[in-house]
Amino acid sequence: MNTDDAGAFPLDNPALESMGVRITAWRTDHVELELLLLPTMRNRSGVVHGGTICALLDAATGYAGLFSPPGEEPLHAVTLSLTSNFLSNGTGTRLSATGTVEKKGRSIYFSRAEVWLDGETLVATGVATMKYLAQSNGKPRGN
Repeated sequence: MNTDDAGAFPLDNPALESMGVRITAWRTDHVELELLLLPTMRNRSGVVHGGTICALLDAATGYAGLFSPPGEEPLHAVTLSLTSNFLSNGTGTRLSATGTVEKKGRSIYFSRAEVWLDGETLVATGVATMKYLAQSNGKPRGN
């Protein structure tokens, strides 16, 4: 499933929803996110706060491995490790992130993400190790 209608992809995550993060594309092993920047998302220097960028890296690396087709049980995971690399900063209006799964096991997956400012400046990259939570039947996600 891949669509331009961001409403088709519920986040089901109050923290990300309160920030205004939207899923703009989502399919197996891939996600694209967008965040319109608010004044409260800047640091003392007026550039995008590193915590905002890290939250988007975490979301992109996590959601990349959580797609499930409509009608199937939603997948959930927790972050075991997140490494962020800040490459640039800026004062733009929009962050976009792309997350991709690199490798999956039965209960662990490895993913990477990029965060761009206004679609022009690569501001950060990240790699993560994520752990699937058990499904309602008590079994790990599996492949």
